[in-house]
Amino acid sequence: MTSNQLSMTLDDMDDQPYTVDELEDAHYTKENAHVINITAPPKMRIVPPLNFCPVEQKLYRSGQPSKINFEFLRELKLNSIVWLASEDPIDEFIEFTNNENINLHFAGINPDGGDTNPWDGLNETSILQALSIMTDQSNYPILVCCGMGRHRTGTVIGCLRRLQGWNLASVSEEYRRFTGSRGGRILVELLIEAFDKNSVVVNPEIAPKWLTRS
Repeated sequence: MTSNQLSMTLDDMDDQPYTVDELEDAHYTKENAHVINITAPPKMRIVPPLNFCPVEQKLYRSGQPSKINFEFLRELKLNSIVWLASEDPIDEFIEFTNNENINLHFAGINPDGGDTNPWDGLNETSILQALSIMTDQSNYPILVCCGMGRHRTGTVIGCLRRLQGWNLASVSEEYRRFTGSRGGRILVELLIEAFDKNSVVVNPEIAPKWLTRS
């Protein structure tokens, strides 16, 4: 093919995506002289939220999902989301849970009120509230999340691991895996270490099977 012929072909196909191989095939195959097979790009992007990771069967953790993550979340067929941040999630996230009939539980806001600041970070009441949701199979599939999916989410998942009988070294390693370059917070690890496993009653009749294994 001469350069002039190639130039004319490019002008004719100016508005169409192509590859060099496809362009040559169109010239050398008479019956397909004006046909170029192009695979269309996917219409939807499946993007997981920040710090997304499966924890156990049908239990997931992440940072706050945004609009680009919603198609991914639909694939999980969530029944419940446990929100652990001390502030409300973004409006589009709340709208998404409403549209998808997902139960959104606000466990990060201190429900005690009184003299305490209702916008404090996680306390024992918040942790127990989150764990009570996570130990009931009827709430599954569940996503546990906070703003970045690091410290608050790591605290609750760490306490869940204690319920599962994990040793502290393994719990700490998992927590630090999600904390980024700044590393973990010693206060979070101390809170997980001091967590009283007896404060949570696991009912084997309603708990996930992976939590009741001996």
